[in-house]
Amino acid sequence: MKFIAKLFPEITIKSRPVRKRMIQRLQSNLHNILKRSCADIKVQGHWDKVEVFLSGDDAEMRELIVDVLQRTPGVQYFIEVQEYPLGDFDSVFQLTREAYADRIKGKTFKVRVKRAGQHDFKSPELERYVGGGLREHTEAAGVDVHNPEVWVDLEIKDDKLYIIRDTFKGLGGYPLGSQQEVLSLISGGFDSVVASYMTMRRGCKTHFLFFNLGGAAHEIGVKQIALYLWQKYGSSGRVKFITVPFEEVVGEILQSVHHSHMGVVLKRMMMRAGEQVANRMKIDALVTGESIAQVSSQTLPNLALIDASTQKLVVRPLVVMDKQDIIDVSKQIGTYDLAKCMPEYCGVISDRPTTHAKIDRLEEEESNFDEEVLEKALQSAQVISIDEIVEDINSHAKVEALSKVSENQVIIDIRAPHEQEKKPLNMPGCEILAIPFYSLGGKVDGLEPEKEYLLYCEKGVMSQMHAQQLQDSGYQNIKVFRPAVQ
Repeated sequence: MKFIAKLFPEITIKSRPVRKRMIQRLQSNLHNILKRSCADIKVQGHWDKVEVFLSGDDAEMRELIVDVLQRTPGVQYFIEVQEYPLGDFDSVFQLTREAYADRIKGKTFKVRVKRAGQHDFKSPELERYVGGGLREHTEAAGVDVHNPEVWVDLEIKDDKLYIIRDTFKGLGGYPLGSQQEVLSLISGGFDSVVASYMTMRRGCKTHFLFFNLGGAAHEIGVKQIALYLWQKYGSSGRVKFITVPFEEVVGEILQSVHHSHMGVVLKRMMMRAGEQVANRMKIDALVTGESIAQVSSQTLPNLALIDASTQKLVVRPLVVMDKQDIIDVSKQIGTYDLAKCMPEYCGVISDRPTTHAKIDRLEEEESNFDEEVLEKALQSAQVISIDEIVEDINSHAKVEALSKVSENQVIIDIRAPHEQEKKPLNMPGCEILAIPFYSLGGKVDGLEPEKEYLLYCEKGVMSQMHAQQLQDSGYQNIKVFRPAVQ
């Protein structure tokens, strides 16, 4: 099988050295991801495309390649093709009929030929010949040159004929790693997650900085979302996840800062902490999910003062987006259910917060803040590689994880419905409830208190997070099911 990935249009207008570098980066990214699943896959970069080859016609591998190409930044769209030596018009027609006869049965169609190289014919001539043959020798409803139900797409490159089996939309953007690295301040909510995705799509290797305000369960949840983002859109390069314990910082703000300025001061403290972490990592930009006027600390005057607390560039991909647009993007990228279940840890809630803070007043309030508290938080920061999150969560887990199911124990499969359908949990003799993680909160009260319930997910991360949250809420009959590796 063969796939041809077409480049994000902005890549094609770059200078020759930059374009060449980006194509090489895209080729390398695809190679790194695909080789993990199949050593026989070949990825080859060209001036205007990247080609992916795999011998045979394995349906599972085809699905994998399509999935990877759809979520790899730098690919505008890609086509699945059948490649043949270019023969005469009749051989092109015969091959096209074999590929398209069933697809155009009872439907209107139009033949479309893209041609590159030196040939003794024009593209419209071949279109008319193949189109006429398909009209006479198939059960198609006829030709419609304006609004066909099926496009019969052919590409010719020098002495090669490519019959297009299918066309898929890509992610667009620049290849990951083609731009400088950034440090994203991620809270686990819709905004920071979408902002992180957008910098990844734009080609920035995006590291994650989390200020923990809600304890172990909050941290596990944010790690799960960061891991999902990385695995889905950025796994061609390793990044870091940094946790800074911020509970004492919030406590100091509550004691030392006037309630009207707490929100702005908290954001400035996060920027200062982010700057120090970024300096250690030699990163020049911080990323946040702020949007103009979404909350009181995000008015233009307050954002200006927040920016003034750091010398780093502050990147705000969502700065003029509406909340509903942000939520819509989270649905598209698959983070909606994860973010929706994330508890809100706002840290401080100001009473009549200022929407137009003044620098003199702000500095006066901050002068009461004990800077040693912030330094202590930074000294306690934990740094791990993103791909080590699963092992880290499991090693620090407080909830008991069981590999066997005993009498009076019920498994709850908390995976999303499409995951359950794709890979059912086969446990003969065990009672299994299918309750997606985003529905657990509304159904946990209906569980029988005399039974133990073991939460299951494939990676063991979501199950650990939700079990911890439920136990912290008083449901002591909740544990984790982690099958033994065969």
